[in-house]
Amino acid sequence: MHREVIHLHRAAPAKPAEGGTCNGCGVCCALETCPVARLRFLRIAGPCPALEWSAAESRYRCGLLLRPAHYVGALPRVAESAARRLLARWISAGSGCDCAAEISPERPR
Repeated sequence: MHREVIHLHRAAPAKPAEGGTCNGCGVCCALETCPVARLRFLRIAGPCPALEWSAAESRYRCGLLLRPAHYVGALPRVAESAARRLLARWISAGSGCDCAAEISPERPR
C-alpha cells in the first residue's frame, strides 16, 4: 500500500466520498496536478502551484480558474472569462470528487 503525506490547512473540509460533491478539501490537487496544471507547470506530482487557500470560505480553490492571468501570464484581461470557461471544462470543475485517495488525518502528538 502506497502512503503519501500531504499537508493541508487545519480548517480544510474533510474529503468527500469519491463521486460526491467537491467541497474544496484540496486533497486531489495536493496529491497531483490536473492535466491543465501539468502543461502549465510541467509537473505531475502535487501539490499544484495553483492550489489556493481561501480563508474567507475555509476551503481550497483552483487559482487557474480564479486568476488565470496570474498563472498563465500574457493573457489579456478580456480573455480571462473565456479562459475560465475553457479551463473549467478541461479540468471537469463542478463534476464532483474524482479522487480515490483514502485519507487518515494526522494524529495529535
